[in-house]
Amino acid sequence: METQFDPLEPAIAMRLKLLREQSGLTLDGLATMSGVSRAMISRIERGEASPTASLLARICAALGLSLSQFFAENETRSSPLVRHGDQPTWKDPETGYVRRAISPPRMGSDVDIVEVSLPASARVSFPPHPASKGMTQYVWLFEGELTMELGEQTYQLAPGDCLFMPVGEGHIFHNPSDIPARYAVVLDQRKRI
Repeated sequence: METQFDPLEPAIAMRLKLLREQSGLTLDGLATMSGVSRAMISRIERGEASPTASLLARICAALGLSLSQFFAENETRSSPLVRHGDQPTWKDPETGYVRRAISPPRMGSDVDIVEVSLPASARVSFPPHPASKGMTQYVWLFEGELTMELGEQTYQLAPGDCLFMPVGEGHIFHNPSDIPARYAVVLDQRKRI
């Protein structure tokens, strides 16, 4: 299988290393907090490995960030308007899942809005993670079908359906159909106990 070059990969490597160092974490410390091996984090930071959505979400949670915050540029200036062409997109190298960060970054809000395209038959798993415990999100399906697995509970979503759910207990997004699913995720990072 041929690997395509993603222009975001060098930026992901540099951003991860910068954020880890700014947090005062060693590779071992971040590995312990995220549940991702030290070797894998090191490979990502060196640009030798492309993280999956699930793996990157675990690392971000350990750093106290959402995926949207991770992908936001490290600028001090912000604008309440972000044009469609300026919204960063990222493709999971394993599943083909594509996420577009819709929310204007650095606005001081605890809410992130992301648009996702999940390929036919794709499955993205976000395992339980203590750093995300207490966070919640809405999943609003625009097109296609989506099966959401939350522990023992399974929800079948059709276009227009919206599901409110906890983030930290782990969940699985699955597109059971033969066409892509397109949906929005609205993440509230405020932790509720």
